[in-house]
Amino acid sequence: MELERIRNTSIIAHIDHGKSTLADRLLELTGAVDMRDMRAQYLDSMDLERERGITIKLQSVRLRWKDHIINLIDTPGHVDFGYEVSRSLAACESVILVVDAAQGIEAQTLANCYLAMENDMEIVACLNKIDLPAAEPDTYAAEIEQVLGIPAEDILRISAKTGEGIGQLLDALVATTPCPQGNADEPLQALIFDSHFDQYRGVVSSVRVFNGVMSNKSKLRFMQAGTTHQIDEIGVRTPENQVVERLGPGETGYLIAGIKDVGEARSGETVTTEKDPASAPLDGYAEPKPMVFSGLYPIEGDEFSDLREALEKLRLNDSSFTYEPETSGALGFGFRCGFLGLLHMEIVRERLEREFGLSLISTAPSVEYHITRSDQSTLVVANPADLPSAGEILSIAEPYLSVSILTPSQYTGTVMELCQGRRGSIVRIEYLSPERMEIVYRLPLGEVVIDFFDQLKSRTQGYASLDYEPDGYEVNPLVRVDVLLHGEPVDAFSTIVHKDNAYGYGKKMAEKLKELIPRQQFEVPIQAAIGGKIIARTTVRAFRKDVTAKLYGGDVTRKNKLLQKQKRGKKRMKSIGRVDIPQEAFISALQLQD
Repeated sequence: MELERIRNTSIIAHIDHGKSTLADRLLELTGAVDMRDMRAQYLDSMDLERERGITIKLQSVRLRWKDHIINLIDTPGHVDFGYEVSRSLAACESVILVVDAAQGIEAQTLANCYLAMENDMEIVACLNKIDLPAAEPDTYAAEIEQVLGIPAEDILRISAKTGEGIGQLLDALVATTPCPQGNADEPLQALIFDSHFDQYRGVVSSVRVFNGVMSNKSKLRFMQAGTTHQIDEIGVRTPENQVVERLGPGETGYLIAGIKDVGEARSGETVTTEKDPASAPLDGYAEPKPMVFSGLYPIEGDEFSDLREALEKLRLNDSSFTYEPETSGALGFGFRCGFLGLLHMEIVRERLEREFGLSLISTAPSVEYHITRSDQSTLVVANPADLPSAGEILSIAEPYLSVSILTPSQYTGTVMELCQGRRGSIVRIEYLSPERMEIVYRLPLGEVVIDFFDQLKSRTQGYASLDYEPDGYEVNPLVRVDVLLHGEPVDAFSTIVHKDNAYGYGKKMAEKLKELIPRQQFEVPIQAAIGGKIIARTTVRAFRKDVTAKLYGGDVTRKNKLLQKQKRGKKRMKSIGRVDIPQEAFISALQLQD
């Protein structure tokens, strides 16, 4: 196929600005999907995406428009899935920037747009939802021009719901998107930008060919993995899988080569031919750095190997999380997993439970701390249970974020109050228009990952948007708060908090556990401690059998004698007793911090 007729583009936008609806209209207008087969969010293949109304996984599709082939990638909009967006951009020459005409430009829109600019990509901007009564396309077009420098008259007005302006968008896309570069006569270089595991066919990879030709049934070399495989099938998604004989430069499609080892076809892998290999692999992707860590444990201990296998297969589809084995005295064998954010953590856990039939407990989210010991050696700790004793620690440095918040100006006070309460320091305030502003704060990551986003949305009635990026480490007075049940520390409940917040956290956790742990035959003290110092305590009262019920009279000494005997029995039971913590108590207590 001639390179001049190919266009590779990706849709980027903030969450809930209409990406998936726009993709639906593009599929309809280009005739890719029959009207009787059409459904809302057609490219969102997971039930989880439909239930939550968000895009979690990028999806690629080939469209035909006026003698041109458009390879379209629909990307997620939430900040936690930014890695999916960066992978999509590596396979494209342009982006469709979608902005809600009733809400204006948002924080994640800016982040994704800057990412496209860094990659020197052509930007086709459009204001969506112009059919809404609250839409102000002229106002927000001027705002986009001020912030991003895109002329207001070049910004298209569309409605993905009604289909208005979609044809003009496709025409603008064909006119402004540069055709891909590549040479069919050079050795094959194809980039795997996404993969998933099919139970029957093995690894199914999404590929973009940069140079050379990928022919059906030829033998391929996976350059980073150093393995060779015979092609079983190559094809394009229209959006149904359609088998083709070859994929040339600039084309996007899928590859099946009977690969069963998920480590051999990861995202960023370069594919070439065994017969005439390329001299060097393509750049691939930078490994994402996890920001939030949590332990995942199977409720049933014998599901540990199933969990390991499920994590391997899921990481093929979502390479932005990490995992390594760990053990907990309370929860048994599991994995310490790293995620890009709290929503990412929630989605990964839910996908493991739904797609692989597992029942899991996740520990409280934590972040990665840099510890300097008394002997000047350094240590990186992601699990609070691994923190050395206070006497060995010289200092603890915690990660910080540069947080960008876009909000209507009437909520400035409440946003600043929230950030100050989370130990934040203001960097700058900038007005995008008389009604909207950008506030940039420097905040500890540990204060953001718990419920900061929920608090921000509730305080601004849902109008504020958030984007963040790492901003180094800073030494602070941090301590580990341990929870002791019956004098024994339970590592699953340990957490690292700022010294000023330790008492409040300890008291809240002790009170919560008092409600959740069932009464035993003996008293169970629940204590929160920093090192050897108890900072909060409560007690689960024991069951008490009325041992004097059988008495019908006589001297009071008979009653006292029975009570003393009961007391001695409870004391002995307490010394040898073990507190039974039901799984529901673990789950509910750990949700305290969500």
